[in-house]
Amino acid sequence: MKTKKMLFFLYVGVLILFTMGFSDFNPGINFSFNPNLFKQPNLTRVDYNVNNALAIEAAIIANPEDTEIYDQFHNDAILSDERSIDSEEVAQQMMEQAITLCQISQEYWQSGELNKAIELLDQAYLLILGINKDESDYLLQQKEDLRFMISKRIIEIYASRKIVFKGSQNEIPIIINKQVQHEIDIYTKGHLRKHFITWYKRSGKYRQMIVDMLIEEDLPQELSWLPLIESGFKAKALSKARALGLWQFIPSTGYKFGLSRNKYIDERLDPLKSTQAAINYLKELHSHFGDWSTVLAAYNCGETRVLRIIRKQKINYLDNFWDLYEHLPRETARYVPKFIATLHIVNNLEKYGLDKIAIDSPLKSESLMVTKKIDLSNAAKITAIDMIILEELNPELRQNIIPGGKYRLKIPKGSKQALLADIDRIIRLNPARVGFTKHRVRSGETLSLIAHRYHTSVANIMLANNLEGANYIVAGESLKIPQKLKSSVQPKIGS
Repeated sequence: MKTKKMLFFLYVGVLILFTMGFSDFNPGINFSFNPNLFKQPNLTRVDYNVNNALAIEAAIIANPEDTEIYDQFHNDAILSDERSIDSEEVAQQMMEQAITLCQISQEYWQSGELNKAIELLDQAYLLILGINKDESDYLLQQKEDLRFMISKRIIEIYASRKIVFKGSQNEIPIIINKQVQHEIDIYTKGHLRKHFITWYKRSGKYRQMIVDMLIEEDLPQELSWLPLIESGFKAKALSKARALGLWQFIPSTGYKFGLSRNKYIDERLDPLKSTQAAINYLKELHSHFGDWSTVLAAYNCGETRVLRIIRKQKINYLDNFWDLYEHLPRETARYVPKFIATLHIVNNLEKYGLDKIAIDSPLKSESLMVTKKIDLSNAAKITAIDMIILEELNPELRQNIIPGGKYRLKIPKGSKQALLADIDRIIRLNPARVGFTKHRVRSGETLSLIAHRYHTSVANIMLANNLEGANYIVAGESLKIPQKLKSSVQPKIGS
């Protein structure tokens, strides 16, 4: 009896191995056996019938209007040889197919069809598994890049829990719990009440512009209050983490969303451009997470950190954001309650005695294209425009210098004609007018002492050296000190 059982299991095992050898043991793939395949060692084991991915791709290019062929490319499985791909040309073709599948998967994800999105990512992963370790470094690098991207995308899809960005109908819920109430108390009767009033008054300068842009992008208008807890609606706000502007972008995230930065300009400080970048960032985060509370947490500490925390949580954590809250860094954990507290307060101003506060008027300006490299103070002097107003309208000018080339200078509404009449009288900036000198920090020196010595400001030294705070200097360190040098060119008054 035992011998019969052993023979039976041996027979079954041989049958399974035989099946795996010829069909990869995948019942979900339509496979037509072609005995000639195994006589061609330089080709991958791809079926030559209508399911051949290369043939389907060629058919799509030849017949772009044939939706049946296109759908087949979406849904039909692609069979790759997991053991080896010896032809570099075929391997590259398979790599390109994998990229195409990833792109189509992204479209499915954005339309809410998560199962199809994951299925296509699985197929893409099967394709790249066949790349042989002996292939060229170029192909292996592509394989590693795709493997990382596919893995990250799958995590993001699962994290979104079948909720994709659909506009403003998923508005931010105002839940008053002990964490939110704690922030309400701090803002309305605690040590931050005076600061909150200042921030609220300052919101009038920029908030209507932000609301208009949010409406244009079909995003919740409540997000217009995010700069209150980010920067206090201060256009030149600088954090310890080197984040700048209304929306507090760090350099890398600002660059990712199109905010340029050079010696003269930092667009993170531009209210209009940084708002558009923030909107794009928030939309991307919402497409990943689908839950506004989680989006705000990711905006504060980065999506990578939030995703790492998500992977450790139970699958249905998004049913209650506060499950995630317990595992967030302290600053981020308070960030969402602060925002919810802000929404509650601005919706109940009379309750907290804030309804009589007059907010600042929106900044009204027009722009003028300036091609000269000039000092903003000279423009203010000759045109009689208040320098403080010019600085407020153009906060992205790091040194109050209009760079050469084309720069759209923002000026008070109604002053364009006056500036046009005087533009030729404004001094052209001598390139030697602004420069830097180096200073080696001595023991016991502070930035304020150094700034006093060189007749500049602490803020200018911090900006020139990308310092996170006034205390971030070390003895022996070399600092760049901005210096205003006397110009050899004098302004020409009159015609």
